[in-house]
Amino acid sequence: MIDDPMDRIAAALERMAPAPLAAPDFDMATAFVWHTEPDRLEPVEKVSRVDLDLLIGIDRSRDTLLQNTRQFAAGLPANNALLWGARGMGKSSLVKAIHADVAATHDALRIVELQREDLPSVGRLLNLLRGATQRFILFCDDLSFGHDDAHYKSLKAVLDGGIEGRPENVVLYATSNRRHLMPRDMIENERGSAINPAEAVEEKVSLSDRFGLWLGFHACDQDQYLAMIRGYCDAHGVSIGDDALRAEAIEWQATRGSRSGRVAWQYFVDLAGRKGVPLR
Repeated sequence: MIDDPMDRIAAALERMAPAPLAAPDFDMATAFVWHTEPDRLEPVEKVSRVDLDLLIGIDRSRDTLLQNTRQFAAGLPANNALLWGARGMGKSSLVKAIHADVAATHDALRIVELQREDLPSVGRLLNLLRGATQRFILFCDDLSFGHDDAHYKSLKAVLDGGIEGRPENVVLYATSNRRHLMPRDMIENERGSAINPAEAVEEKVSLSDRFGLWLGFHACDQDQYLAMIRGYCDAHGVSIGDDALRAEAIEWQATRGSRSGRVAWQYFVDLAGRKGVPLR
């Protein structure tokens, strides 16, 4: 028996333009990851993060973002935030730690991780979040744009919201190593080759201006580096004398050619392993 041609056409159209995705149960987790192909929000049972008290040397950024997040969780006005600066200095760790800290007293606060590569789908994600009763930190880690990269246009849907406006229950926190989200040589090249240099990069450079908060992260000094490691040791019960810790940590730093919170944690992981202390 031959199916009705109209039925076959209808089925094909449904495959090409599937029905809108149903919103998940946002009470099943406090953290989600957005995936595409197919669109879905997957709950995260356990978020990889450190305690807020263990993030050393970023007090001003911590206090500013913490206050902004508390306002947002309480239903008050809050800004999108761009955390930019030195690698390994706790930008993404701060976002996750602050979410955990504020969610402990505001049980409707959620965090949703969005990959830079999935920015073109952000409109569909916002439609899912717009009608929910929960409040969402949309987290985009390591955000930057290269040559001929048009993904930044999708980001404007979150920052400006278009004709509908950004959902009242969504705020964007993004991290980047670049203050203007694009390479310096790209800015200079476009300025130098354009008929109107100012207009050539204004659209891309002004993207960072759309974040209400700019929080800078800079390389730590040696005392802060050592204090980070001592904090990890105390928190996880790893015993080592100050002189031994200082000598080993400085040598570790020298072999890595850099000093940061990430390097401090990597040394501590090695130390805990040598001391036979599991990390949970």
